[in-house]
Amino acid sequence: MASVLEVPSDTTFVSAGPMVPRPFVVKRFRKETDDTFTLELEPKEGRSRFVFGPGQFNMVYVYGVGEVPISISGSPSTPGLIHTTRAVGTVTKAMAKLKKGDIVGIRGPYGTTWPVKEARSHDVVIVAGGIGLPPLRGAIYEILSNRKDYGKVVLLYGVRTPADILFKDELEQWRARFDMEVFITVDRAVSEWRGNVGVVTTLISKAGFDPQNTIAMIVGPEVMMRFTALEFIKRSVKPDSIYLSMERNMKCGIGLCGHCQFGPMFVCKDGPVFRYTQIKDLLVKWEI
Repeated sequence: MASVLEVPSDTTFVSAGPMVPRPFVVKRFRKETDDTFTLELEPKEGRSRFVFGPGQFNMVYVYGVGEVPISISGSPSTPGLIHTTRAVGTVTKAMAKLKKGDIVGIRGPYGTTWPVKEARSHDVVIVAGGIGLPPLRGAIYEILSNRKDYGKVVLLYGVRTPADILFKDELEQWRARFDMEVFITVDRAVSEWRGNVGVVTTLISKAGFDPQNTIAMIVGPEVMMRFTALEFIKRSVKPDSIYLSMERNMKCGIGLCGHCQFGPMFVCKDGPVFRYTQIKDLLVKWEI
């Protein structure tokens, strides 16, 4: 079976060279939770559409601070460039202080994409843990924009607490649809929470998908992704129909520095989206 994890042929790169960032202007800053935010960006020069595939990432550079790899969380079908991330390090904390009109540098898009074309005529089960929802958001919108081409569509989303839930308005819109199912669970409930409590794998039994005709897409902590993949396999989902995004240790985005080497592969070039069968043996090895 031919690989579907290919960079789109119409992906555009910075003409000045792969290590030279292109200036983008902050169009809108939106706080999602106490430590997570969304940046909506547009090119400083010109208003050409930024072409990317769902699942790809950019290297986002804050001038004078540094750069980090962040998945594109917007829809490939709409203008603009959207990044949602958590303020956890020097660069992302600097990003959290940006305001409308500020300039950031963008290199990319890089990496492989979610198999939204291969998933046509299949049931699609999307599993996100915590900050894992933004890398899947583009795939969700791409599927919903061509909804008739897919079977059952289910989103399973797990977070630590209700306060950590991202994109609450969008989740409510998706839940209100008759052609999509959304299940949310929290690790720790508070008094006003009336939903599911427990790890995200406990939601899989609620999905009601056809295991022989299902494509699964998973993003979250590596241990969560590993156990989620195993749970799907227990339910007879084909291992090569399970996809995971491995965004770890990326520094250059073009396979030059070697920081993201993952066994014989480089996450930035061979991923970040992998078939489970490509990496299942590496997921259980220490210090890789």
